[in-house]
Amino acid sequence: MTMSSSTQSSAHSRQRTLGELKRIPDFDPRGASRSVKDELRRNLLRAIEKGETLFPGVHGYDDTVVPQIVNALLSRHNFILLGLRGQAKSRILRGLVNLLDPEMPVVAGCEINDDPLKPICRACREKIVADGDNTPISWMPRDNRFVEKLATPDVTMADIIGDVDPIRAARGGRDLSDELTIHYGLLPRANRGIFAINELPDLAGKIQVGLFNIMQEGDIQIKGYPLRLPLDILLVFTANPEDYTARGKIITPLKDRIGAEIRTHYPGSLEEGMAITAQEAWVCRDSGKKIEVPQYLRQVVEEVAFQAREDKRVDRRSGVSQRLPITTLESLVSSAEQRAARTGEKSVVARVADVYAALPAITGKMELEYEGELKGADTVARELIRTAVGRVFSKHFTDVNFQPVIQWFELGGELKLPDLATTNERHQQLAKIQGLMEHVGRLGIPDRKDAGAAAAAAEMILEGLWAHRRIGRSEERGYYAEKPKQADQRERETPGRPPRRQFN
Repeated sequence: MTMSSSTQSSAHSRQRTLGELKRIPDFDPRGASRSVKDELRRNLLRAIEKGETLFPGVHGYDDTVVPQIVNALLSRHNFILLGLRGQAKSRILRGLVNLLDPEMPVVAGCEINDDPLKPICRACREKIVADGDNTPISWMPRDNRFVEKLATPDVTMADIIGDVDPIRAARGGRDLSDELTIHYGLLPRANRGIFAINELPDLAGKIQVGLFNIMQEGDIQIKGYPLRLPLDILLVFTANPEDYTARGKIITPLKDRIGAEIRTHYPGSLEEGMAITAQEAWVCRDSGKKIEVPQYLRQVVEEVAFQAREDKRVDRRSGVSQRLPITTLESLVSSAEQRAARTGEKSVVARVADVYAALPAITGKMELEYEGELKGADTVARELIRTAVGRVFSKHFTDVNFQPVIQWFELGGELKLPDLATTNERHQQLAKIQGLMEHVGRLGIPDRKDAGAAAAAAEMILEGLWAHRRIGRSEERGYYAEKPKQADQRERETPGRPPRRQFN
């Protein structure tokens, strides 16, 4: 239908019959033949001209995925999004609804959302012949025009296309071949809307075959009856690239009928990943505790995901979902929240130890290769955190001399912070290490008198030194020197002992 937005927004309160619909002042009867793909084209072009964000909440695809989707929609193509888990495929498909008109008129009570001016089902055609302009209509909001189905091997033709309903036939005294005895499946019920199938290759072969006609000819068959039902649908799919091949579970003729194949990807930069994680993670809690997560810790959390995607011990074909940093950040906040509750503090700053407390949120998001299985998910996750800390540490401290800090440990200093130490207790212990607090400003701490922020930053520095193997750390001893300076001096002074080999 071609109507202005203001007309559409008020239409449901005025037009209740077909005759009233035809009498809308700016009614354009030519719009009755406009398909859902043409509707999407028109609204998409308007959105582009106005500079609107096409897919709110989707980051990192502005120069890659989004332009390809736009081209597919402008070409009136059905399309498939190929990508690993956690790449916002489902969110993109659901976002297509925003490109539809706010609402559209349908024949009241129609199972397949028939256009009052161009009905395709027999029941609606007979109703309009009988009632004429008095035929009741209703207005369908665009949110109801999106139908989604997760493909599983047990999905049947009746689920997708439909089936003959013997009970309906018996109650109406009709023959089973009568069109009025059909119980429509999800696909016909998505008429004049968008039908999405997630994980397309998981559909049984015969179901994939059943999609041929609707994609190419625009009609369907039910129970072998040649029923002509020219549905108006945009078909969109998602799949894993590993399955979407001739060797996988996709039927080649179906693959050939999909107009566009669009590849999604993980965030290309740490900043893009952090923007997604900050948007999705639940960090604003209602516990009455103020939990602050420093920016450098958010970088560490995101870097864990980037390292996991490159690690040879992690299965790259399975991928590392963006849900990993999201759930890790949430668990990190929960660890700090729990500590605040136990120590009775009203405000705490998250520390690097909270990242390790979030291990359960990391291990469940990775599929390991054989080498990783031998080491164990917990060990691999700890090593990923250590590497991530080292990378973030290097970005903030490229030209800083930490020799005074390292000497403090070499001279016999050790530091183990109790898990439930208060912020002031941790700050007092960390302040004893010579030269340590001088560098916390590099991590964005403007005031070293802020005990919580300074202590958390100081711990991050020690963890970074350990990640670069400048000092040691263990569960029993905490932070310490790998080899105390006094022992090294005694070794050099021992007569008759050959000098140590130096490795560069």
